[in-house]
Amino acid sequence: MTYADGKIAALTGAGSGIGRALALQLNREGCELFLSDISAASLNETLALLPRQDVPADGQVLDVADKTSVYAWAEKIAEVKGHVDIVINNAGVALISNVENNRYEDFEWLMGVNFWGVVYGTQAFLPLLRQSQQGHLVNISSVFGLFSAPTQSAYNAAKFAVRGYTEALRQEMDGSNVHVCCVHPGGIKTNIARAARSEDSDVNADERDTEFQKLAHTSPEKAAAQIIAAIEKHKKRLLIGMDARLFSLVCRLFPVRYPQILGLLTRNASTKLVT
Repeated sequence: MTYADGKIAALTGAGSGIGRALALQLNREGCELFLSDISAASLNETLALLPRQDVPADGQVLDVADKTSVYAWAEKIAEVKGHVDIVINNAGVALISNVENNRYEDFEWLMGVNFWGVVYGTQAFLPLLRQSQQGHLVNISSVFGLFSAPTQSAYNAAKFAVRGYTEALRQEMDGSNVHVCCVHPGGIKTNIARAARSEDSDVNADERDTEFQKLAHTSPEKAAAQIIAAIEKHKKRLLIGMDARLFSLVCRLFPVRYPQILGLLTRNASTKLVT
């Protein structure tokens, strides 16, 4: 029997990437799922791919930047289940833009999903996690929540904010029944770079994706397996990928000079990519 067997999980951003891989593995392990994604087509595809159709799974089209909708989703689950055991705030988007050219509407869009979506998902579901014998809250930050890069000011701001928010919450939950984990993935082979908003009209989505995949060495399936293992082991912080561990070390050793060092390590490609 796996740790997730018989448990109930709520997961955002389940239509692709890490979210879909998490859904498939949790379902395989016997975990009842409440999945959400902003794309109905992607969400339905994930539901159709679930390997165990005997394990309950529900899908909800959801914009995590909409507080009312997130709370309504949590209330719906509370009415039918009374609690959840695992909450993973995974939904995320990307924006590639220099600070001088940042449009407020793009910045607000990114913060709405990447930061406020985490806040809404956390606070809406904490009461349900409190009702679990052992609750697990997992918030997905990024390796870009550990270091900053040009063209990533908005993404950095959101992911650093997720890190700070989650680490503060982790201390507040110390000694309670709710385990809190902040996850920092390195380069994961997802479509986030292809789907990013970008001010650079000279680079199209296919070119962005090609460059991103050169540095993305970890599959969504491997990332999902590590996240699920971190839940079982009650890890407080998870770095996914050798790149994340290396970047974290470099930033701690060289807090001022890390941009030059990381630029050499990645041949400056990191300035155009997101993780």
